[in-house]
Amino acid sequence: MPTGVHLRDPREQLFGAAEHILLRDGPDALTSRAVTVEAGCAKGVLHRHFESFDAFLAEFVLDRIERMRPEGAALREAAGARTVVDNLTDAVLRLFGPLAVSIVAVVTFQNQVRVRLREARPAGGVPVLAEIVDILTAYLEAERERGRVAPDADVAVLVPTLVGALHLRFADSDGTPPGAEDVRGIVATVLAGAVAPG
Repeated sequence: MPTGVHLRDPREQLFGAAEHILLRDGPDALTSRAVTVEAGCAKGVLHRHFESFDAFLAEFVLDRIERMRPEGAALREAAGARTVVDNLTDAVLRLFGPLAVSIVAVVTFQNQVRVRLREARPAGGVPVLAEIVDILTAYLEAERERGRVAPDADVAVLVPTLVGALHLRFADSDGTPPGAEDVRGIVATVLAGAVAPG
């Protein structure tokens, strides 16, 4: 194990290593030793930058949530173009990647990570899923302003319902994520009656 490797950005290198482990080996393989081995650095490097492995995981999750925000901005900008179902389908396929599903599993089974994330994001909810809810809610509200979502549509209920259904479908995919038509069907079913035709 190399101990004298200079890291230009140790935090980002460690975050990148964690992401590679999650995508390649799954949440069960994500340990402090695995992260430092993947990053090619001594174990002490992680503990010099984070007070504990739980703190590292919490900051990793927050960093990856932050990276979802440009997708939210792009989706809001798409309001008024194409169809609501098409826009949501494309966004969901990007947001619900294997990394997002793995991060939800990490948060679900790591109690101390959840505690730290609640401190950072007091609004609650499961991080990543809560961010996706925020992104889709902002988009549907923008579409409602344009008359493409029914004025009486209960977006606060529809979006968590949609995200829950999608998470179940993506988490149950055994490595093969659902295709566009499958996702489109879920989106169209949940939003039936709330979205104006066309």
